[in-house]
Amino acid sequence: MNKAKEPRGKLFFLFVSIMVSTIIFILYVTGTSPVEYISPPRLPEPPKVCPVGTAEHTITPLNNTDHFLVSAFMDQRVKGFDLRIISIFKTNSAKPLYCLFCCAGQLSNTTPTNILQHTEKFGFLFVTADIMCQIPQNCNATHVTLQTKPERVKALDQLWLPIRNQKTKGNEEKKLQFNFTVCISNLFGGINNVLQFVQTLEMYRLLGVDRVVIYNTSCGPELDLLLKSYSRTGFLEIVPWPIDLFLSPSWGWLYSLSGGDVHYFGQLATLNECVYRSMDRSRYVLLNDIDEIIMPYQHNNLMSLMNTLQQQHPNTGVFLIEDHFFPNTVFEPSKRFRLPKWDKVPGFNILEHIHREDPDRTTFTPHKLIVQPRLVEQVSVHQALKAFGNTYIVPPDVCRIIHVSGSPTVKFNAKKLHEDKRLWDFNEKLIPNVDKALERAGLLRSEPAL
Repeated sequence: MNKAKEPRGKLFFLFVSIMVSTIIFILYVTGTSPVEYISPPRLPEPPKVCPVGTAEHTITPLNNTDHFLVSAFMDQRVKGFDLRIISIFKTNSAKPLYCLFCCAGQLSNTTPTNILQHTEKFGFLFVTADIMCQIPQNCNATHVTLQTKPERVKALDQLWLPIRNQKTKGNEEKKLQFNFTVCISNLFGGINNVLQFVQTLEMYRLLGVDRVVIYNTSCGPELDLLLKSYSRTGFLEIVPWPIDLFLSPSWGWLYSLSGGDVHYFGQLATLNECVYRSMDRSRYVLLNDIDEIIMPYQHNNLMSLMNTLQQQHPNTGVFLIEDHFFPNTVFEPSKRFRLPKWDKVPGFNILEHIHREDPDRTTFTPHKLIVQPRLVEQVSVHQALKAFGNTYIVPPDVCRIIHVSGSPTVKFNAKKLHEDKRLWDFNEKLIPNVDKALERAGLLRSEPAL
């Protein structure tokens, strides 16, 4: 019997020895192993070759052409294209262009462009154009430039445009920074109408506007102080627009009447640039001049107006607002708002002009625009040239433009003017807000407390 038990004992001892050896091996490998695992060396990243120089101004001459680049925006709403470059294009100097991208510091291959000249040219040699192109695959594009040859060229004097709106796919939903942005195109000729401008900005603030963008070629010294003051608050964004350094801009809208290289100091380019600048951050964009206020007449603010219009017209991206002139030569007789404290402020007081002309609807009736920017592709002064949604003409009893300026006609019949005191509905808040803005800019002394 002792001999029968002996093999069993040996087997048990062998099993225990194997288990102990296994445990020791595991502990050795996982906890006490002195073996070092050397990872393969990382290959050095290639040195960045672009962008060498980035465009620092809003107007950039394109090498070897007569064209000018303004801004580049990611725009994947049009099938087959990824990028839209807003430009000022010389119509009789068309030649093929090619996009060259900076992809995380490296040059891409070039891609061909499609040049879309805007249809409203008004007879001028230089017009607004969209230059469309694709981004190459596997390119994390940060900047773009254009060249006249398909071969990739590394030029030290090449200026690169930063690509904005990096994520603007057509149906992308995101939280927008602003509800309403007003785009005011082109201050030029040393304009210095301070009082009307501050009244307009403060009126827009009361109506719910979050941001105003203005393109400035030149203005008077007092208006310059006001613009800088508003800019410091973040309410106003000033875009320098030195178009007169590159072209001979027209002072009018039609070449046959005013001459020049480009319509109204490049107004069409600035309007389109502002739409795309606002596309990724604003729900609505208002396009109007410095002497115009888009005013709701059945709502207390723009948000309630647009909520109603959007509910009634859900597939609409462009709302046309009829322009009504209030001649600045006709004053309301009571002089209720002729305030002595504003006497030394340059410009005129829109609260004193409450008589409007009915537009002549038998001829062309000008409108200005409220748009959903992501439903718009190209705009002009009085209409959208290309849009993805519908267009709706808003009845003037719902909303119209208060345009306090010179009369569009040489003569007008004072008996046919209509009294319109809509601005007076806001005077209790408007006047003190105007005073504060003027004081902040150093253009009005605060009245001492009694």
